[in-house]
Amino acid sequence: MPYTSGERLPGERASRLGHLDVLKSPLVKKLCESFEDSSAPKPTATGQWQAISAAPKPLAFVFGVDGSFQPIVSETKPYKAIAFVKTALVMLDQPALSAIDKAEPHPFMIRDILERSQVYHATVFPLRYIDIPGQKLYDAIRHVIFDSFRDPSLDGEIFQTFKWLAYEKWDSQKRSLPDFQCPHCESAHATLPFDADTGTCPACGKDLLVTDMLGFHQVMAEDSAPDSIATDYMGIHETLLLFTGIRHYWESQREVLRNALFVKDGPLSIRAQYSKLVNPIRRFLGMARGQGIEVCVIGQEKSGAFWDHLQLIGDDAPTGSFFIPDHTYIREQIQHRPVAGAAYGKDTNYGAKVFVKLDDRYKFVLNIPNGDLANPQNPNVLGASNIFGTLPTILSARYEDGLLPVELAHSVASLSTYPSAKVLAMFAEATKASQHP
Repeated sequence: MPYTSGERLPGERASRLGHLDVLKSPLVKKLCESFEDSSAPKPTATGQWQAISAAPKPLAFVFGVDGSFQPIVSETKPYKAIAFVKTALVMLDQPALSAIDKAEPHPFMIRDILERSQVYHATVFPLRYIDIPGQKLYDAIRHVIFDSFRDPSLDGEIFQTFKWLAYEKWDSQKRSLPDFQCPHCESAHATLPFDADTGTCPACGKDLLVTDMLGFHQVMAEDSAPDSIATDYMGIHETLLLFTGIRHYWESQREVLRNALFVKDGPLSIRAQYSKLVNPIRRFLGMARGQGIEVCVIGQEKSGAFWDHLQLIGDDAPTGSFFIPDHTYIREQIQHRPVAGAAYGKDTNYGAKVFVKLDDRYKFVLNIPNGDLANPQNPNVLGASNIFGTLPTILSARYEDGLLPVELAHSVASLSTYPSAKVLAMFAEATKASQHP
């Protein structure tokens, strides 16, 4: 690896002739020749595509969720870092959807729809070399997460949804929080009694926040945190924003859930220590199905291994069909890993992967819950007929395989590198200047 540039001297440059010796190697020549076949590889096993059976009438209400984050690093030492996060939820009904020109939507019409049907949340995380009076950065971030969930601009609804899932409040049984790692003594048996916001660790007696259950503190040091804190928070907040709508209707107008579709940008999964929310979500969706209400939720993956695989198999798939890959297919054909081990997504996913081909123009990697804890790849996905009947009404022609709810939610949540990053950097500098006149 070359030396990088410093304050006094330039960086080391790679040799412009060094590759010649490499190309003389017989082994390198032989390997390069084997790479020259430009034909697209074909999977060694083919999936079982099924004809789409769509409900004759689309669902009346469609909700879309997306999020964005933007890290800001100062240009001088010690390179202080903060990260802004924004998430958004938009609601559309079929009259609004039918009025939008899918190819060239009028910006004023989009503005009018979003003005009356969008909510958003914004917060900021200190990451490195930020002074917090009276607190270590470690504890400051814990309280940022706790306070951000209670965001008063959303009337604290996200916090209530988090507790609704964590304590499984839809059930008459009053549960304490599942055991989690204490942020102070690292005991693995920290918990809080039913519906508590705060408490103390049974092992060390120090303060606990209900949001500590998620485990953000497990990836932080006392004086710094990785950028992944912001991205993980964004993903969890997107999920909570989505389920806030589901909780609201479950508690007040359950019939609306029979006629609503909730669309999330990205997979329906929660990784690593944050996956403690996955089983409560699965149990709720399974319980709702048992009571005759199939909650229709989809996640759209627009990149990644599954999207890449769809580009290989999608052209040969029949129009108007879908395919749910099982564990063996995912391991062998998509991840290229041994089949042995736990079922794919057993601990992290609350939706099965579903390849969908509406026609030659629209092909999707969707995640659709199945409500089955024991078998995450159960093909009996929730509300499939209603979902497939609604998809044609929410297509967008502005982007490849676009879905309008995701597109609109992104337009609200977006924090682009430019100009947003510059604006946020200026805001951060102005805030710092006001604190240190």
